[in-house]
Amino acid sequence: MTTITTDIFTVRPYTPHCRVIQQEAHHAVIGVSPGNSFFTADTVNGLAHWAAERFAQVDIVYTDLYIADMYQALGYTPDDARRKAVKNLRGVRAKVTNAALTVDPDGTRVRAQPVSALTARPGYRRLSRQLDALMAGDTALTATVAELVDRFLKDKVTGRDATDLQREVCTRYILAELPLFIDSPAVFDVPSSLNCYHQVLPLADLLYGPGHGLRASRNQGHGIIALTAPEDTA
Repeated sequence: MTTITTDIFTVRPYTPHCRVIQQEAHHAVIGVSPGNSFFTADTVNGLAHWAAERFAQVDIVYTDLYIADMYQALGYTPDDARRKAVKNLRGVRAKVTNAALTVDPDGTRVRAQPVSALTARPGYRRLSRQLDALMAGDTALTATVAELVDRFLKDKVTGRDATDLQREVCTRYILAELPLFIDSPAVFDVPSSLNCYHQVLPLADLLYGPGHGLRASRNQGHGIIALTAPEDTA
């Protein structure tokens, strides 16, 4: 049996309040992005063990919405886009599901699920409606999302401007994930939750900064997970 070493992971709370959320240890969301080379099978398995040792409940969530739409918007034929999306999602689904089952075979504390499975939850639906309304008038949110779209599409449409369709699909992709960054306690019905990702969320300054407009809920936290350098664990 392979021994899982979880001390290779460190987490940096984004704000002091996020540290409080981490210390409460009620719940963690581990976000896994399809096609991201960081999320190897070993890394996802290690993250599942790491989170299970530190939080009462864990949800490992991967994005499965608008994947084929994005491939098609980038120029693939409908059939090729669908096949590429199926292949991509099959791989990430296997990694996430196997990791959760290895840590918690009964699925009582550690769950693996796609974003699409959350869309029927009242908390997710409420947050999605809120985001749709804000996108019609919140200039800070729309500007931040537009910046994210530009960043996402930059390397995918090199040498030409992104089309309106590409920007629209990319925006929908981003908005589908946002409820988990704003108020994952409402989505998963838990007292508090730390959303963990291997990078600072691009929307973190907006969600955790001062002022009015869209903000993370008071029981929502963000933690940046990193692989510890070997010399740091010696």
